[in-house]
Amino acid sequence: MAEEAENERRVLVAVDEGDESMYALSWCLNNLVFQNSKNTLILLYVNPPRGGYMPFETAAALDDPETHPANLYSPEITAAMERYSQEVADCVLAKAKKLCKDLQHVKVETRVEDGDPRDVICEMAEKLGAHVLVMGSHGYGLIKRTFLGSVSSHCAQNVKCPVLIVKKPKSIADAGDETYQSE
Repeated sequence: MAEEAENERRVLVAVDEGDESMYALSWCLNNLVFQNSKNTLILLYVNPPRGGYMPFETAAALDDPETHPANLYSPEITAAMERYSQEVADCVLAKAKKLCKDLQHVKVETRVEDGDPRDVICEMAEKLGAHVLVMGSHGYGLIKRTFLGSVSSHCAQNVKCPVLIVKKPKSIADAGDETYQSE
């Protein structure tokens, strides 16, 4: 019974444009996903929210529909931004799927969602019934983490399933893992 439950895992891997997430996916494929199992690997890319630059003193403009960032751009600019976001998502997922090309008995799904990556990843982990969430770490220091926030730290604190944060070694060669190489 325990073996059957183990074979039915849903592994959610958050991917983005960074080498860190591709390294985390590669690590996951080598150490967590097994060929002869009933694993489902879900590759999740989150389009971050679009927004315009707005000084602090005009933050009240968010309440005014005419000055809300979503309404600052012409329909043509908005359409171009949406196309670009979709192209980036397609590129990231194509790169991730290329790493998964040798999987034979593992179902690979892809998802593209919009919003704040911290919140969307947490929501999708629950909605998709993930048994484990795998994500990379950008390795920000204390100062950058304070100002930029850490998606992986937020998810580790808020996701109900286990979270595996894979830290990319400073040098892949030092780690002895030649599986993933940045293109």
